[in-house]
Amino acid sequence: MAKSPPPPKKKAAKKAGGPGPALLTRIADALERLAPAAPAPVDFSAAEAFVWHPEGRRLAAVRRVNRVDMSLLKGIDRVRDLLVENTERFARGLPANNALLWGARGMGKSSLVKAAHAAIGAAHPAAGLKLIEIHREDIESMPELMTLLRTAPQRFIVFCDDLSFDAEDTSYKSLKTMLEGGIEGRPENVIFYATSNRRHLMARDMMENERATAINPGEAVEERVSLSDRFGLWLGFHRCSQDEYLAMVESYIGHYRVPFAGAELRREALEWATTRGARSGRVAWQYVQDLAGRLGVKTGS
Repeated sequence: MAKSPPPPKKKAAKKAGGPGPALLTRIADALERLAPAAPAPVDFSAAEAFVWHPEGRRLAAVRRVNRVDMSLLKGIDRVRDLLVENTERFARGLPANNALLWGARGMGKSSLVKAAHAAIGAAHPAAGLKLIEIHREDIESMPELMTLLRTAPQRFIVFCDDLSFDAEDTSYKSLKTMLEGGIEGRPENVIFYATSNRRHLMARDMMENERATAINPGEAVEERVSLSDRFGLWLGFHRCSQDEYLAMVESYIGHYRVPFAGAELRREALEWATTRGARSGRVAWQYVQDLAGRLGVKTGS
């Protein structure tokens, strides 16, 4: 029986080439649409202060800064003069230090930073001194902020209020690099001011725990404590005396023209501090706010 002829061989498929130019163009367009939009240029003339938002690398203008006049800050004369002098040197383009304002709560640390910015900015308008607030949880984005500010013609105080770190937090390393380390380091037109209740930016019990659990206790603590050493200026704020507290109250009373004085004012102010368990500028301000409200006097806060 004759064998049937074998099926004809299929022609080998033509080897496919790479994607055509039209396909490559469509892919490139799709990738461009997926990429985040470039941040819009910042108009630093729009305001004297800004808040940094790392998402989108955005600086939001602050139209009205919440601050008190320098003359109302009582009981902190020495640290006030040191910070103002440091800020003035920076505004003039002279060498100046990063500053850590640490110590008792409510004694005017953040108020002093904002007041110094206002006073020196008004005295040296050509410097274009701007205040940039960065939140504690955004410290890791500091390098991005520095890149944004580095080429600007203005001068910037980058300010972080209530800065501290817990045992598991490693974001302090980004701050250490920005303050002094790294190849680029801190831009010449940027200075960093921070406030904290802790001199070394970490709680004492955390430092003791580091010593107790580490193989080399000294090195474990040194890694974290060295962050505060990157601040050339340490300004300590301590609890005020009774006389200083009453001077703060009387300063606010006089500034806002609250019609209340004499022995009754002293008695009420001291009673208010006793119920709060502390004497401080914040407690004095809270008392004056309450008193002004009772007497129908507006303080403009």
